[in-house]
Amino acid sequence: MTKKTAYKVAAVQAAPEFLDLRGSVDKAITLIEQAAREGASLIAFPECWIPGYPFWAWLDAPAWGMKFVQRYFDNAMTADGVEAQRLLQAAIDNDIFVSMGYVERAGGSLYIAQLFLDPETRTATPRRKLKATHVERSVFGEGDGSDFAVHDTRLGRIGQLCCWEHVHPLNKYAMYAMHEQVHIAAWPCFSLYQGKAYALGAEINTAVSQVYALEGRCFVIAATSVMTKAHQDMLCETETHRDLLPLGGGASMIFGPDGSPLCKPLRPDEEGLLYADIDLGVIALAKAAADPVGHYARGDVFRVYLDSSPRSALEGNAPQSLSRAWQLLDPAD
Repeated sequence: MTKKTAYKVAAVQAAPEFLDLRGSVDKAITLIEQAAREGASLIAFPECWIPGYPFWAWLDAPAWGMKFVQRYFDNAMTADGVEAQRLLQAAIDNDIFVSMGYVERAGGSLYIAQLFLDPETRTATPRRKLKATHVERSVFGEGDGSDFAVHDTRLGRIGQLCCWEHVHPLNKYAMYAMHEQVHIAAWPCFSLYQGKAYALGAEINTAVSQVYALEGRCFVIAATSVMTKAHQDMLCETETHRDLLPLGGGASMIFGPDGSPLCKPLRPDEEGLLYADIDLGVIALAKAAADPVGHYARGDVFRVYLDSSPRSALEGNAPQSLSRAWQLLDPAD
């Protein structure tokens, strides 16, 4: 594998085609193609981008939100289905690595997930958010340690986490310990409870992504979605709902391993792609000052244990794969 140390990356700041699996995949492919045309080697999408984040869970009583449940389930993506194959084919055709935030449907349950697409190996690797946050737990199940990983690629070592996985110190340290060089931080839009819950807002959660870059001495691509009028109309029936879920909320950004911003932000209500040129070589300069899992660590005092075994409702003697990764075969083979 020939390593590439200097290249362009892209962060998405855009709304999906809400509650529309096929439409969201079509839009994703358009953004993938645009990023590739403009020279990017890696593109990162927001949390739950396909088919959108379930904001209704935060707006009203569970009984009111049941109207969205079946449509949401029907438009969630399976990790290896036709739509996922289309996304991987787009990554291959455009020779671009993709981190896709999506809602994964498996059996009768949904999971917050990210799909990592490697065009060189033609491989798609899914992961699930370890712990859904607050009322998300009324919609989603939990992941396990079997897909908590950093990918070794020709672009370096690339990892992914979703939303408030970034405020859990053990999650972060485990990723740092796998010598992550480029990190994908997938977030929803920061529109919810704007001005009412500082912990859910753009300022503090953008700071979380920035601190991740500084702590881990890695590049961070933070991708967020946008609340549009069309999506607000689908989600909100009352003025109280609209007050709790205003428009905008986009705050995508790219940070260097010293925590510095590497691009100009878009407006909170603006859709588009943010780009930055990165060079993995500068990580050595950052880690010369403080390598959190090397010379600046105290393994004799603190250690983090990661259980990477898969969890299943059915236990037995049948062998279980530690990876759900799959390949799209080359027709020429």
